[in-house]
Amino acid sequence: MQGSTSFKYLAFSLIPLIAACTTPTRQSAVLPAPALPFDNCAVGCPTGGSPVTLNRQAYTLNNNGSTKFANWVSYKITKATAASGRSRDWRTDPDIPAGETLDPVDYNGANVALKIDRGHQANLASMAGVADWQTLNYLSNITPQKAELNQGPWARLEDQERNLSKEPGVDQVYVATGPLYEHFVGSLPGTNKVHTIPSGYWKIIVVGSSPETGLYASFVMNQETPKGADFCDYQVTVDHIEERSGLTFWSTLPQALQATLKTRQGQLPNRIGCNRTKA
Repeated sequence: MQGSTSFKYLAFSLIPLIAACTTPTRQSAVLPAPALPFDNCAVGCPTGGSPVTLNRQAYTLNNNGSTKFANWVSYKITKATAASGRSRDWRTDPDIPAGETLDPVDYNGANVALKIDRGHQANLASMAGVADWQTLNYLSNITPQKAELNQGPWARLEDQERNLSKEPGVDQVYVATGPLYEHFVGSLPGTNKVHTIPSGYWKIIVVGSSPETGLYASFVMNQETPKGADFCDYQVTVDHIEERSGLTFWSTLPQALQATLKTRQGQLPNRIGCNRTKA
């Protein structure tokens, strides 16, 4: 199937695509890295994480072989990427080494024991219109997400991402998202594999090709966030996410501009129903 066609970048590889998505931009005498075949990152992919990055049409993903979940996932929503009615056919990611991701059987009993869902990081509704949409159901793009969070404020925030992409004059909405590991949540009862369930999640949304326009928003929600919570109450700054995640964002922007944008909340929340300023 088309979803199995992907591009793997490993630590020992000399392919220059690694530098494009997993390391900060730096001066070098070598030729520039060729453009990635799929554009999922507004101002460069997040930097940090592991050496294992997969670039697919549906998303670009950096895998964590220790936790068994992605360090970060980036994707681009357009007017053509959304689709409904796609199946949730959970599969092991064939492009990640055995033992560094989970298998469908590992989730057995988890919903009952922990009240969790298989939560997409690049969500199915926004990206199921792409050719390799089946890769959205690879367990590398899934984490054990508390049902109240997954079906509540997180889902409503994903709805807003999709709504933004439908607005006249909006060509693309870039999203980067990933987990946090700040307290113990539990263990999947159906597996003996070493893994770490995320304690929360972050998300950064940018309308257009750069946050320099001010049209960006960033959020952090813990696993215990209640179903009825307002996602607007969980706005943070990008530097707050950097501090908690250990990742770096927007690294291709000039340093002075990065410093300005990352310490401020963007103007995008006003367009997704958050009309009050957060401290």
